[in-house]
Amino acid sequence: MSEPIIFSHPFYAYCKEALEDIEKQGRYRRFTPLSRQSMHYPVYDRKINAKEETPIIAWSANDYLGMGIEPEVMNAAIMAIQKYGAGAGGTRNIAGTHPLHEALEAELADLHGKEAGLLFVSGYASNQASLQTILTSMSGNWMTFSDQQNHNSMIAGIKGAKNADCVVFKHNDLQDLEHKLANAPKNVAKLIAFESVYSMDGDIADIGAICALAHKYNALTYLDEVHAVGLYGKEGGGVSQRDGVANQVDIIEGTLAKGFGVHGGYVTAKREIIEYLRLAAAGFIFTTSLPPSVVAAALKSVRLVRQQNWRREKLFERIHTFQEKLRQANIPFIETKSQIVPVIIGEAELCKKISQRLLDEYKIYAPPINYPTVPKGTERLRLTPNPYHTDKMMDDMVDALKALLPKNEF
Repeated sequence: MSEPIIFSHPFYAYCKEALEDIEKQGRYRRFTPLSRQSMHYPVYDRKINAKEETPIIAWSANDYLGMGIEPEVMNAAIMAIQKYGAGAGGTRNIAGTHPLHEALEAELADLHGKEAGLLFVSGYASNQASLQTILTSMSGNWMTFSDQQNHNSMIAGIKGAKNADCVVFKHNDLQDLEHKLANAPKNVAKLIAFESVYSMDGDIADIGAICALAHKYNALTYLDEVHAVGLYGKEGGGVSQRDGVANQVDIIEGTLAKGFGVHGGYVTAKREIIEYLRLAAAGFIFTTSLPPSVVAAALKSVRLVRQQNWRREKLFERIHTFQEKLRQANIPFIETKSQIVPVIIGEAELCKKISQRLLDEYKIYAPPINYPTVPKGTERLRLTPNPYHTDKMMDDMVDALKALLPKNEF
């Protein structure tokens, strides 16, 4: 019997060298096995070995309101899975569109004051597919003005439209945006892509001012509200609803996985835009649709959040309480008016070590946020207090940070 031919493709060596380099930089990300406990949120169980688990407190989850463990939301999913099964069975074109999909799209459109909505399998998919589809229309005769800190999903969608030009403007800098709009060619279609709440620094865009510039220079506006839906506005419609400018935004994109605590993404806009995306966006057409159980849970969550403003009030009371505890302890953090509380560490390896010690010694989970998620030198712990974080949990976090942060940071 002949010896097997051993062939080593160069990609194997490339991967090995790349992984070693990432390890040297302190950027190697390892998953932490955790399971959320629906009856004790924000308590999770950390798997130590095959037989042992220990409870920890999660401090960086994006289920900002805790809607993922709301009994009515969970029961909606259970009832739907018993009635309709575990999966969707295919794309909406192949397997049919479920009445729950249509009900949720109508609910989201109404939330944002738009004519129609379209569901995607994730917030990432909704940004990537929608932006790429828009920017490849009209023979790619587009120029995008993209905020410097836009999410990777938006960047992927913009870059995927290869014939369209992209101009990056300085983060939340209206003067720079206008300068670049004014100097753009007159014969191209313009689109401004930006977010309301930026997830790493927690700062908030001036949506009304950006829309005014869009009107002045005849640009389409595409607003990512993923870190704002559920949390801002009288019904959780986001910062655009809070500021009374949702009607000035052409396209509002959001997620069902953060403020609403379930899963999926969506866009809302005038009917002709949504219909065009439904018929042209490959990221919608060729992907199995969200299971009815997920859609039922999301629909229940959206309806509860719209009706119950006390959830938003409780969230921001907890945020303000935690920020004040940090101030009193002289722990430096980025002052924001959002739900995101970034504690800057400033060095990748140190950030990773502090995060690991929080987990091992204090039973606190706050993963390190390193490059490429944030620029080098701004590595951080991104903390997100929610309505279920008690004063005791906050005091424990403050005490742990006081013990672990370098003394020269105070």
